[in-house]
Amino acid sequence: MNIINICHGGRELMHIRTETKEQDGYTQTYDVYGCADCSGCEHKAKCLYKYNAEKDTERNNVMKINERWEELKEETHANIQTEKGIVNRQIRSIQTEGHFRDIKENENFRRFNYRSTEKVYKEFMLYAIDPNMNKYHRFLRDKIHKFERKTEEKTV
Repeated sequence: MNIINICHGGRELMHIRTETKEQDGYTQTYDVYGCADCSGCEHKAKCLYKYNAEKDTERNNVMKINERWEELKEETHANIQTEKGIVNRQIRSIQTEGHFRDIKENENFRRFNYRSTEKVYKEFMLYAIDPNMNKYHRFLRDKIHKFERKTEEKTV
């Protein structure tokens, strides 16, 4: 058993077990650490999620840590602190996401009408296709307009 951390009350959190969770084809591995005894700790409400003093008297602090996730967070943080990362953040902060802006402002889209994942996906795909359909419509309209001008010139 390895000591990983100290809780708010100054108590040691010991390694309890390792858990594996598979979701969407990815496997996540968590190391679970916990306090042996949190009884009488005045900081128990800070450590436990949705702590109720009357119901949760026997509950102890448990913490799950995903080492791979922590490594990726550190790597990402290091990348955005580089010179190139700082420039990219500055550029991105002043650029708008064109299609999303159009969807929100021109289409007055504020929330999805449906709740199931499949229906939300379909609704968003319709909004995503809309700019392409408008572009194609403008292309055809311009092409027809050019053709009409040519036929008018020939008849005159």
